[in-house]
Amino acid sequence: MGNDGGSIPTRRELVKEAAKNPSAAEKKESQHEQQEYYWTTDPISQKPLAQPVVSDCNGKLYSKETILEFLVEGTRKEDAEAATRGEVKSLKDVVEVKFEADSDSATTVNGNGKRENWKCPVTGDRLGPGSKAVYLVPCGHAFSGSAIKEVSGERCITCETEYASNDIIPILPTSETDLARLSLRSKTLKEKGLTHSLKKASGTKKRKKKDVEAADATEPATGAVPADAKSDTQRTSTPVNGADGKSSLSGINNSSTASLTANVIAEQDAKKRKTESDVVRGLFSSKDQSKPSGRSGDFMTRGFSIPSAAKR
Repeated sequence: MGNDGGSIPTRRELVKEAAKNPSAAEKKESQHEQQEYYWTTDPISQKPLAQPVVSDCNGKLYSKETILEFLVEGTRKEDAEAATRGEVKSLKDVVEVKFEADSDSATTVNGNGKRENWKCPVTGDRLGPGSKAVYLVPCGHAFSGSAIKEVSGERCITCETEYASNDIIPILPTSETDLARLSLRSKTLKEKGLTHSLKKASGTKKRKKKDVEAADATEPATGAVPADAKSDTQRTSTPVNGADGKSSLSGINNSSTASLTANVIAEQDAKKRKTESDVVRGLFSSKDQSKPSGRSGDFMTRGFSIPSAAKR
């Protein structure tokens, strides 16, 4: 008997069948599988990770080809934004990671071929799942975590490029300390107008001082207007020709460009005036008005006739 709707599970059965928290060994095994996946697979294209390899501010690895396809062509946009958490908007937001290949060993991938393994150029330790690997910004050379700790000074061992202690990026970090440090580093760089590669973020360049001063000089005394609004108002409201007949487009620094722009605007105004004249002229007929017109009359007289008595 069973499945008749009359059987009620007891508390003992519910507790016995309840989901158990994973043990430490199970957590470690799951974490290792996840690490192995991200060390060998591009999380956006789901294809094997291929050189050149780049990394974002969170320490994730991607094939550079996949990032380029996403930035240039918008390929797999949703997957890319989910994997990068919206942190990658240009190539300045990634750093090319330079791994040293281990020529003595290789890993077979799905039976279709072999993928090169990477090693630390200092200790010779294998860089991959289960290892604590880091790379340096801005040069991108990868090392084992123990090698960086033992090296004195803040210069890359491979290329002698200087780096700050905060620019040591753990690859695929798992500890909460590393994740919190990377999050704080990314926030600090954004406040300074810098990207993950320590380059200036797009659109953060300050406007030239002379442009701001010119906008302030042409702004009326009454009414406070922001600097950006002043510049835009000046560019759009500046007359084409000044009192001396020369171009006075202050928004254009190049004199030849300003002159060409003034000529184009003048031609457009002339065409506009001619069109308006033609429209007005078309309302009236050029025929002899003394002759009867009937339906062929112009717009202003069509449909109206003068009585014969009134003509006398």
